[in-house]
Order: sequence, then C-alpha cells, then structure tokens
Amino acid sequence: MKWTDSLDIALDLIDEHPEVDPKTIRFTELRAWVLALENFDDLPEHCGEKILEAIQMYWIEEMD
Repeated sequence: MKWTDSLDIALDLIDEHPEVDPKTIRFTELRAWVLALENFDDLPEHCGEKILEAIQMYWIEEMD
C-alpha cells in the first residue's frame, strides 16, 4: 500500500487497532501506525497532513 490508498490503510488500521476511536488519535500517532502496517510500502516523507486527514476520515466512516 501507498499513502494514497487511504481507504485500504483505514481498513487495516481498524483490524490492527479495533479499540481505538479514530476521532481521538493524533496525526503523529496515526502516521507511526501506518508506517508499521505490514502491507504498507511507501516513503515516510510522502505523507502530509491532507493524507492523514483522508485516512482518519475513512477510518471514522468505516467505524460508523
């Protein structure tokens, strides 16, 4: 997965952290969790705030 795969990343995060409320997560923590995903393969510097916002929004949507 790459940073642009926001929905796939969000789905993997739901599996990895089912107890987490995505509305309360800090972007620094979110970024670290994405980088730690087994299927994730992209450069850390390719990430920006907009990408993290998109991942968080998908995560929130999928939890509802």
